[in-house]
Parts: sequence; C-alpha cells; structure tokens
Amino acid sequence: MNTETPVVINNKPILEKHLTELHLPGIRGYFEEFIHLATKNSYSYESFLLGLLERESEERYNNRVSRLLKESKLPLEKKLESFDMKRLPIKVRQQVKALLDGGFLDRNENVLAFGNPGSGKTHLLCAIAQELIRINKRVLFTTCSKLIQELLMAKKDLKLTKLLRRLSRYDAIIIDDIGYVQQSREEMEVLFTLISERYERGSLMISSNLPFSKWEAIFKSPMVTVAAIDRLVHHSIIIEMNLESFRMEQAKSKKKSSGDHE
Repeated sequence: MNTETPVVINNKPILEKHLTELHLPGIRGYFEEFIHLATKNSYSYESFLLGLLERESEERYNNRVSRLLKESKLPLEKKLESFDMKRLPIKVRQQVKALLDGGFLDRNENVLAFGNPGSGKTHLLCAIAQELIRINKRVLFTTCSKLIQELLMAKKDLKLTKLLRRLSRYDAIIIDDIGYVQQSREEMEVLFTLISERYERGSLMISSNLPFSKWEAIFKSPMVTVAAIDRLVHHSIIIEMNLESFRMEQAKSKKKSSGDHE
C-alpha cells in the first residue's frame, strides 16, 4: 500500500506555459516527475536545478543527433558496433581510433579508403561518420554517381554555385564508390569542381576500388587526374583495406559449417 502523500503542483499550467515559450521541452516533460523525486529525497535547490538542466541538455543532444543522422542520409545499419574491427590490420585500427575524435575535420583533411569490393570500405566510413555526428559534426553520405548527377543538373540549371555553397556547410562529405561507374568527361568535370571547392575548406571521405594509378579512367585526362589526386592527397589519411570480401568470407564460413554437419 502506497502511503506517500502526492505533491501538489499548484502552478503547473503556468510552468508549462513558460517552459513552452522558452523552448525547454526536456524540462517541460520531466519537471513534474522530478519535483516528486526531489521532494521525496529532499534535494537541495542546487541539485534540483542541476537535475533539470541535465535533463534538458540530454534531450537537446538526442534531438540534435537524430536530426543530423537523418540529414546525413547515412545507411544507419552500418554502425561501428556491427563492424568486425578484428579483420583490419593493426595500422588501420589505429587510424580508425584516431579519426573518431574528429580532429581531421578541424584540419580539413580527407579520408581515402581503398580496397577490394566487399572489403568493408563503405561500412567503415559510415560507421566513423555516425560517431562524428555524435560529437556534433555535420556529414553527408552520397554515392559518386548520385552526386555527379546532382552537380551536373545544378550546372545545367545555372545553380552549381548555390549547390556548392550548400554542400560547404557539411564538415565531411562521403563519396562512395568513386570510379565504380565510368562517367563522361562532362560529369567528371563537375566532380573535379567539387574536389577543388572542398580543397583546404572541408573534408571528403572517399571509398574506391581503384588505386590512384587507374584514376585516369575516372577523370579522362592525365592533367585533371593529377590535379584531382594532388588536392585529395595533400591533406589526407589513406586507409588501405586490401582484405578478402566480407561477403565472400561469410559464404566460405557457411559452406564450411554446412560441410562439417554432413
């Protein structure tokens, strides 16, 4: 049997009105419960105020992270927790650990992930990006082909400058599978424009199955290829992921497991 005397909040409507006007949703949703808790445990005024402010900060942080994750267009299933870090060489694991503090974004450095198809490049970059968002960084994920089409359309509509300005607001742009689909010279020119625009102003995180020695197939011109690589590499962290395809490893594991049970 509950013998506790309920706490009467005489000014609840007025409190809710002020909290709404002041845009304090965390406190507004919690103050009634916390008043009961504070009364029961005889919290000091300082502890009471601190508790409410901590709740508001937590609510705002969670809302901000949710908003940035949605805005990023990241595949949210590609998390750090679901990536098998043991597959990576020690050097790459150390690189990943260093990237998680976001310092490379403050230095406008690029992250270039190279490796075989299925080696986990996309998953790793997306996982790092989700952690960066949790420290209040803005990230945008896009495939190379989709980005190029958006840039090309903007150029045709005389809105390329406006699009580049909007993209400049992101701390990092992930360009997935650069070179996976061969593009025309005109399409590669707009990609080079973005690379030049971001140079020393914002970070790019790029995954590619092609080593630099084959990038002339992407940019169609030796001079443009050298210029693009020069801008990307000048301030960069290069991640080499020459691993067997994760999907291939899984298929082999399943086949072996099936064979063991025959």
